[in-house]
Amino acid sequence: MSLVVGGQLSGTLAVLFASVLWGTTGTAATFAPQVSPVAIGALAMGVGGLLQALIALRSLVRFRNSLRQHWRLVLTGGLAVSIYPLAFYASMHLAGVTVGTVISIGSAPLLSALIEFLFEGKRLSTRWMFGAVIGIAGMILLCLGKGAGHGESAMSGDVLTGVMLGLLAGLTYALYSWAARQLMQQGVPSKTSMGATFGLGGLLLMPVLFVTGGPLLASWNNAAVGTYMALIPMFVGYVCYGFGLARIPSSSATTLTLLEPVVAAVLAVWVVGEKISPIGWLGMGMVGVCLLLITVPARRYQPALS
Repeated sequence: MSLVVGGQLSGTLAVLFASVLWGTTGTAATFAPQVSPVAIGALAMGVGGLLQALIALRSLVRFRNSLRQHWRLVLTGGLAVSIYPLAFYASMHLAGVTVGTVISIGSAPLLSALIEFLFEGKRLSTRWMFGAVIGIAGMILLCLGKGAGHGESAMSGDVLTGVMLGLLAGLTYALYSWAARQLMQQGVPSKTSMGATFGLGGLLLMPVLFVTGGPLLASWNNAAVGTYMALIPMFVGYVCYGFGLARIPSSSATTLTLLEPVVAAVLAVWVVGEKISPIGWLGMGMVGVCLLLITVPARRYQPALS
């Protein structure tokens, strides 16, 4: 039992650390304004995905028969990986760092739970659902607080398009997390599962990078931003995420990543200069409550021995 609890704790901490790294991506992208969000997304997830495959190369060869047997899961995960960054960075570009991240990551837990219900018939605990509701409510308040801080309508202009792209990002995020988790449950190691899905996604993103990535080479600043995005949040972050995903359910992992939009919002205020009203800060506090509900194990009643 202690080994199981320890594994769940280490998995939880790994996912939370990955979420902190991911929370820096929106702010980092603002330092390369000449580079399109499509190019940023293709570089970050494309190169990061290929690096995932590279470090897992021996394992990929070793488990090639298992991967071939479960090719539908690999293909599903790879396609989701290739779509996610394009939708995610475009959402942040159109709706702002805070709102784009809030919608993309905040929608993932509910969509993940829906995927698990549809494909696995899995029911979530009341505690998890209560925590998820508080977290999503916090995301909504954070989104409204950002809009109020700008004195604008939260659904005006390009923001609505950004919100829709954010929902697409949330769906694909939940989908590739579920696919990778399913591979792990079929006996494929974490490194192999992540290497296969992210490697395939990275390959699919290479044509997009070749077409749109010219501005990345226009200056040292753009190149530095691209290198950081690929190596730190995407490569290191997803290695940690894969470690955690092997130890906790995908629905719990996607819920824990609600920390990402909080980190993104704080950096957007302190570094980028975005404005968030008090209601937005209240929303971030609610996300903190959500994380506590999800991560702290519930105490079970044990009757006294007579």
